[in-house]
Amino acid sequence: MANKLFKVHLLKEIVTSNSPEAFLLHDKSGFGEPVNDNEKIQYSLSEAMYLVEKGKIEVIQKNKKVPKKDLIKKFQRIDKKFQIKYLAYKDLRTKGYIVKTALKFGADFRVYPKGSRPGKGHAKWIVFVEHESKRFTWHEFSAKNRVAHSTKKNLLIAIVDEESDITYYEVSWIKP
Repeated sequence: MANKLFKVHLLKEIVTSNSPEAFLLHDKSGFGEPVNDNEKIQYSLSEAMYLVEKGKIEVIQKNKKVPKKDLIKKFQRIDKKFQIKYLAYKDLRTKGYIVKTALKFGADFRVYPKGSRPGKGHAKWIVFVEHESKRFTWHEFSAKNRVAHSTKKNLLIAIVDEESDITYYEVSWIKP
């Protein structure tokens, strides 16, 4: 069976679909989250962009398809860090990880180890994405580490450089 392109809808800052393909993709590959008592699937901005690039979805707003370049501009207006966050999302997802938002933790993403997924296991990492030009203090680093520790996850800091390459730094707690 060939993969069928399906429509998702952008309403303000929210991307959703109630198509059967959206539910199948969620069940098979962990994209999106069921919302409104499983009435529809809601996607993060990064998930939506990734699925557009993979040719799985087309985004509709006000009954018109939104071209990819316009979608990028819209998403950047919604989230000033969208560009670097998306690079990290795409890199991790391409490597086979399930990547979800971590807004409730004050982080950019939570990442599930290969073979695990939300509802069937716990995220291993909590991810903060920063551009290489951004400096943060030990106080900010400590705060990020406390968030990771309090959620029982390892801290993963993704540093995006000028060439859009990403270097990951993992911080975990040890008991000597």
